[in-house]
Amino acid sequence: MADTRYLSWPFFAPSHAAFAHALDRWAAAEVADIHSDDTDGDCRTLVRLLGEAGWLTHVVAGTQWGGAADVIDTRAICLARETLARHNGLADFAFAMQGLGSGAISLAGTPAQQAAYLPRVARGEAIAAFALSEPTSGSDAAALQCAARLDDTHYVLNGEKTWISNGGIADFYVVFARTGEAPGARGISAFIVDAETPGLEIAERMDVMAPHPLARLVFRDCRVSVGQRIGAAGEGFKIAMRTLDVFRTSVAAAALGFARRALDEALQRATTREMFGGVLADLQLTQASLARMATTIDSAALLTYRAAWQRDQGEPVTREAAMAKYVATEGAQEVIDAALQLWGGLGVRSGVPVERLYREIRALRIYEGASEVQQLIIARELLRDARATSTPPSISNA
Repeated sequence: MADTRYLSWPFFAPSHAAFAHALDRWAAAEVADIHSDDTDGDCRTLVRLLGEAGWLTHVVAGTQWGGAADVIDTRAICLARETLARHNGLADFAFAMQGLGSGAISLAGTPAQQAAYLPRVARGEAIAAFALSEPTSGSDAAALQCAARLDDTHYVLNGEKTWISNGGIADFYVVFARTGEAPGARGISAFIVDAETPGLEIAERMDVMAPHPLARLVFRDCRVSVGQRIGAAGEGFKIAMRTLDVFRTSVAAAALGFARRALDEALQRATTREMFGGVLADLQLTQASLARMATTIDSAALLTYRAAWQRDQGEPVTREAAMAKYVATEGAQEVIDAALQLWGGLGVRSGVPVERLYREIRALRIYEGASEVQQLIIARELLRDARATSTPPSISNA
């Protein structure tokens, strides 16, 4: 692990530092070199390795279901994502999706559902997926159209989902569909749909600039039992938002991991690249760029771990998580771009770490709430607080 002084910040307990150091040593030895053209195979391998080593216990809530604790430790999740992202972006993806894909079951599943799915997730024996987005409802998730009609003891699902991570390799999907109890967000329910369920079709595998398993799903009269519904009917949107609330801050942490690796690569290049009778780091413009990179990273880290700490104290973090994700992902993009610039022509060569980082960071500014959505959330929270505390002017002062 490179600069670890941030682990002494008051946001962390000693156990968090020990956890981060142990994971760093493991990741360097086990997953840093897993990069091939077989993305599906690599992802399956990474889930298995993470499960066998015990790291996936941290994405599951409930010690009786194989979780590391009864409540998910947000700071541990963030440290894990930061550490894994620094070593291997797909390892970070594999870890995060096990948590996001099973999070609704941890938060709102019945004991029977938790017993059936969570231990296998924690052991890396079942791959999870979170199916919320649709072609016409990405940022506006409450506008989803996929429908689930109650038919006696089953629901019948019809519609489609897109941009589904782990699509095509998942063993089960947590699917959000409109059940119609009320308009908008109050008429959505959540379901566990096993991958082999008749009527669930992997309609399209999708290639993106930073390869990971991704697919479009189609449901055609797909029947799932009422026992596969998570929570009460009509509570699906609330469950989806609670799940995202746990993991949104960790997206900022993944961006931190990418940015820290970029800074490490930039420092290595700047201090060894001979130029004009010295090295690249001797140039003042290089020094200014490195200073901006380091400051951007620390600013994002402070916001990220403030949000993670605050959530672990049981406090609301809607605004803080949005700030962390917005600043960390946008800042990481700037840091990685600057690192690639210092690498020069070699930086755009396929397979070079800074080139891979450049592709990996871009999606983080979009998924789990695009940067523009995070700005709207921050402003909404600010305005709500301002309106709640403002005193209306008296008639005499109007």
